[in-house]
Amino acid sequence: MARANDEAAALIQELADLLSITGGDAFKIRAYEKAARAVAGHPDDITGLDLAGLRAIPSVGDAIAKKILDYTATGTIRQVEELRLQIPAGVRALTAIPTLGPKKALAVYEQLGISSVDELAAAIAEGRLAGLKGFGAKTEENILRGIGLMRDAGERVLVDAAAGVADEVVAALSRLPQVERCAHAGSLRRMRETIGDVDVLAASRDPRPVMEAFTALPFAAEVVAGGDKKTSIRTSTGLQVDLRVVPPESWGAALQYFTGSQAHNIRTREIAVKAGLKLSEYGLFHAGSGELVVSETEEEVYGRLGLPWIHPALREDTGEIEAALGDALPSLVTVEDLRGDLHSHTDLTDGVATLEQMADAAAARGLEYYAITDHAPDLVMQRMTDEKMLAQRDRIAALQEHYPGLVLLHGTELNIGPDGGVDWDAGFLSAFDVCVASVHSHFTQDRRDMTRRLVRACENPHVHVIGHPTARSIGRRAPVDADWDEVFRAAARTGTAMEIDSFPDRLDLPADLVRRAKRLGVVFAIDTDAHSVGHHANIRYGVGTAQRGWLTPDDVINTWPLPRLREFLQKKP
Repeated sequence: MARANDEAAALIQELADLLSITGGDAFKIRAYEKAARAVAGHPDDITGLDLAGLRAIPSVGDAIAKKILDYTATGTIRQVEELRLQIPAGVRALTAIPTLGPKKALAVYEQLGISSVDELAAAIAEGRLAGLKGFGAKTEENILRGIGLMRDAGERVLVDAAAGVADEVVAALSRLPQVERCAHAGSLRRMRETIGDVDVLAASRDPRPVMEAFTALPFAAEVVAGGDKKTSIRTSTGLQVDLRVVPPESWGAALQYFTGSQAHNIRTREIAVKAGLKLSEYGLFHAGSGELVVSETEEEVYGRLGLPWIHPALREDTGEIEAALGDALPSLVTVEDLRGDLHSHTDLTDGVATLEQMADAAAARGLEYYAITDHAPDLVMQRMTDEKMLAQRDRIAALQEHYPGLVLLHGTELNIGPDGGVDWDAGFLSAFDVCVASVHSHFTQDRRDMTRRLVRACENPHVHVIGHPTARSIGRRAPVDADWDEVFRAAARTGTAMEIDSFPDRLDLPADLVRRAKRLGVVFAIDTDAHSVGHHANIRYGVGTAQRGWLTPDDVINTWPLPRLREFLQKKP
C-alpha cells in the first residue's frame, strides 16, 4: 500500500510535469519538484499534520501545504485535476516515455496526431518525424531507447516498492497466533533490482485463518486466486502478492525452493538426483523410498546436498554452486559492516533536510563517520558558490562537538564534464575530506568519448569516488555507454572507488558490473546519496546490490576504520 506521503508526492510531481507541458513558470516547477522529494522523504505521516506541520517540512511553503491538505481531505489535488482536463490524455501517455520531454510530447501530438507509445514507435520507423523541428536522428534514437526501457520494465516495480508491501504483509501475518514463521521469498529475497510479483511464505498448521487475514489486509484490492496452500491478491497499485502456507516442518525446503532462482534450483535438484535424492518445496527425500531426509531449515537442506548455506543474493547460477563446492563462497558485506556513508546532500543544494537533520540521521544509524557532499557549481541549477561551500565547512566544524561518536566529513559531489574535467581547481579541491564525481549531463556521448571522460575523472588526484557510475535511472534512463573494463582498470590503477548508489531507481553500479570491477581490483563505496532523512533507509538496497556483486567488507572502503579510509583518500597519485 502506497504511503500517503508517496501518493501526495506523486501528485505534486505530476503538477510540476503538467505545468511543464502548459508552459508554466520554471521557478515554480522546480519548487514543486523539490517539494515532492521533500514530502516523499519526510519521516512522519502527512495525514496527521495540520497546515503548520506541513509548512515545517523543508521546501513546503504555504501554497504547497494547502495543496497537500487538499489531498488529505479529498484524495487528490484540485489543480492537478484541472490541468489534466486541459491536456489531452494522449500527451500525458507520451510523457511516460523516458527521454521524451513534455514539450516534445505535445509537439508530436499536435503536429502528427500521435497519442500513444505504439503510434510514436511506428511513426519513427516510418520516418514521419523527419523534418519536425527539434527531432533529429539522435532524438529519434533516444526516444526509441526510452520506449525500450519502458517496455522492458513492463509490470515490474522497483525493489523498494516491493519491499514496502512485503514488509507490511510479513509484519501483519507474523502477529497471528497460527503463524510460526513468516518471510518474503522470491526475487525480492534475492534483492533483484525490479520485482514482478511479491512472494511471501508462512509456516502454519492452520492455514485457513492465515489466508483470511491475508485477503483482509487493507491494501488487498482484489483476490486473484484463493486456496489453503496458495492465495494471491492484487494491491491497489496493481502489484500481485502471492502467499504460500506450508507446514512448519517443511519451512527450510519451501524457503529454499520459493526463493529461487529457477536456474539455481535446477542445479540443486541435479545435485540431489546424483545423490539418489529428490528435492521439492516439501523437503529432501530418498528417491527410492520417498522417506523424508531433511526439510526444516535451509542449512539442513544445503548441508545434506554437500553444500554450505548459500546467501540468497548469490542464487543465480552464476558460479555460486562451484564456489560452494570449492569452499570459496565470499563472506558478504552486510549493513552492519558499514562504518560510514560518503555521499549525501542537504538543503544547501537539492537535499530537503538541514545539515543538522542529516547528521542526526547518520548518528541514529550508528555510523562512525559521515560525509556531507553537496553539489558543486557546474550543476548550475543548485546555485553553489565558493562562499556557500566554505560557510558550510565552518558549520560542520562547529557542529562536530555535538557528535562525539560521529566524525563529520566535508565533501562535495563534483560534476564530470563532457571532457572529464570537474568543478573547481586543485587548490580548492584539496581542502575537502572526500570528493565524489558523477556524470550529470551529456548522457548520450559515444562509447569512446564517455570512456575517456570517466578515465580522466579517475585520473584526477582529487577525485576519490565515481558516483553512480553508469548514470542510469531504472526504467527511465539507460546507462551511459562506456568500455567498462578500461574504466575499471583506470580506477584500480589510480585508487579510485566505484560507488554503489543505494537509491532504488539507481542501484549503480549494477551487480554485474560490480563483479567485473572487483575482478579487476577495484574497491567500492556503498552510499545512500541521501537527499532526505528517509533516504538513509535505502542502504539495504545498496548492500543487496553489493552482495549480488559478491563483495566482502574488505572490498568496501566505508567499512574500513576511519584511519585506514583517510590513508586511502590521501594516497591518490
